[in-house]
This record gives sequence, structure tokens and C-alpha cells, in this order.
Amino acid sequence: MTEHALFTPFTAGKIALKNRIVMAPLTRSRARPEDDTPYDIHVAYYTQRASAGLIITEASQITPEGKGYAWTPGIYSDAQVDAWKRVTDSVHAAGGKIVMQLWHVGRVSHTSLQEGGKKPVAPSAIAAGVQTFDGTQSLDTSEPRALELSEIPRIVAEYRHAAENAKKAGFDGVELHAANGYLLDQFMKDGTNKRDDSYGGSLENRTRLTFEVLDAIFQVWGPGRVGIRLSPFSGANGATDSDPSKLAEFVVSKLANYDLAYLHMIEGQTGGPREWPNETNMDDLKSTFGGVWMGNNGYDRELAIKAVDEGHADLVAFGVPFIANPDLAHRLEIDAPLNAPDRSTFYGGGAKGYTDYPFLTEEEIKKAS
Repeated sequence: MTEHALFTPFTAGKIALKNRIVMAPLTRSRARPEDDTPYDIHVAYYTQRASAGLIITEASQITPEGKGYAWTPGIYSDAQVDAWKRVTDSVHAAGGKIVMQLWHVGRVSHTSLQEGGKKPVAPSAIAAGVQTFDGTQSLDTSEPRALELSEIPRIVAEYRHAAENAKKAGFDGVELHAANGYLLDQFMKDGTNKRDDSYGGSLENRTRLTFEVLDAIFQVWGPGRVGIRLSPFSGANGATDSDPSKLAEFVVSKLANYDLAYLHMIEGQTGGPREWPNETNMDDLKSTFGGVWMGNNGYDRELAIKAVDEGHADLVAFGVPFIANPDLAHRLEIDAPLNAPDRSTFYGGGAKGYTDYPFLTEEEIKKAS
């Protein structure tokens, strides 16, 4: 039987992977309410999935201001570092690799989730028009305030501090979340950024914060240990651009100058159709970047195998399938049936729908093989 490239070892930057299957970042809303630290159950959850080539953690806020949903973990305190260290130690003991996704939600938040009931921050004072969850109910996101120019260095410093904490916590690298309508994506898109200073207007200005943050993170991690997630074609959380193809080409061409571990691209609408503008050729973008390309959005086994075998992607990220299948990499390799996910347990709760999904039995392995 021909071995498909998806199931073979690969090196992303300086991170050696046992296969090209990536566990995508998945918000599960199970952190401690009082201090946003992971529980011991997080150790079990991530360790169960250590057969993935790479695990990307759930998005973790770089600061209390960056929080947009109840019960999401952070990476800004010593307690959080200690809790995440237990996760990384266990994943590494199981032979896995894991990176931390650094997150600031920007305007996708509510005053009840902000310290002192303050307004969320954003490039411009434009409400997201979406909903969030405050631990009790779903409610409309609050109108944000525009960040002052003088505050931008603070934001960059908070990302850098979070990157330092991720290093202390023993991660193999970090992924900068610059997608899905959160803070950096809000700055990059002209539908959410109406600034008239050096962080608004032109593509150079709108993308400035993303690259300043990237530079700061590189100072901590160096080459080959930093990834970035983009969604230029997605309107997630109300963040849209008038010319997403031009935005994508501009950002990807600048990223080509960085020695990234990988570029994690949402191909189309986040969690939706795999569609992008006709004027965009994804293979051309990949070629422009020239580094490790991670495809994400609606991949199944057949599409993932085809993408890697034909050179459209170097790595493929799977989201929901990893929730219900801790041994997803093995199941995909032997083409075994997948467990069905229980969507009622995606967010919040405990072990149910989190660490209780079954692995393949020996009998099922023999049958699939």
C-alpha cells in the first residue's frame, strides 16, 4: 500500500513532527472561572491527543483585557504558566508536540468579562454585532472603545510577555492568532479599522500591529518556533475587508521574510464554505510564502491526503474531528470510522464530551487494517 505523505514525519521550522496531522485550536471553555487557569482535566485532554503531529492549544488570552468568553484560559499569570507546564510535560512524555495560541479578542467581548466593567478595545469604536457568553447567558458584544495610539506599545508588550510565559510553560512554540475577527484581524481589515493614524488606512498601516507583534514574539522565540493564523477571506465575528485578495497577498508576501514554523491559513469562511475570491489562487499564495503551509477548513481524510500528496498543503489542521476522536491521527491513517461529536458538550462542563470519547479497540484496529 502506498504511504500517503499526510502520515509521514515532517519538520515545521524547528519543530519535528511525527506526521502532518495538526489538532487545530479549539475553544472548549473549561478553565477555572476565578483565574482562567487550566485544570488537571486539560492535562488528560491534550495528552490523549498527543498522537497528532502537532497540537495547537485552544486560544488563550494574553491579558485579562483580551478575554471575550467565559471560562477561557490565559497565559499572562504565573499560576497559568504552572498549570500549562503540567500540560506540556505530559504531552511531551507521550511523545507529542504542542504550541500555544496567543489571543486577544479585541472588540469580541462584553463589559461583564472586562476588569472593572470597562469597554472592550478595538482599532475603532465599532460594535462587532455578534454574541458572546458570560458564564450565565449569551448576550450581544459590547460597543468597544478605540485604542489610543499611545496604548499600542502596551499591546505589543503584552503579546511579548505572553510569549515569554509560553516559553516558561514548556511549549514547543507559539501561534499568533491573527484571524477570525479578533484584535489583529480587526486591525488588518478595513471594515473594522477606520483609523486615520499610522495604524489605519493603507495596507501597510493596517497590518503594522500584526508585524510589530510578530517581531516582538520572534525576539522571544527566534526563528522556526513561531506560527501565525490568518483568515483574510473570512467574515468571522463581523470582520470584513473590501479587497480580501489584496490583503492576503500583501500579508503573505511580507510573511515570506520571516522564518516562521508555519503559516496557518483558514481557507474560506471560518467553519463554513471553502470558498475564496476568484482572483485568489491559494497555490500562488503558498508559493509566495515559500514556507510551511498549514491548510484548515472542512478537511476530511480524502481532501487532506489529496492536499498534501499534490503539494497544496504541507500540514492539515483538523478541528471538530479531534474533539470526538483523541486518536484521530491513527483513525485517519488506517481509515477507521470516526466517533460522532456531541455538540451539546463543546463548551463548558467537565469530562463529559471532553475526555470520555473512546479510542479504537484492538478489534476495531484489526478490522480497519
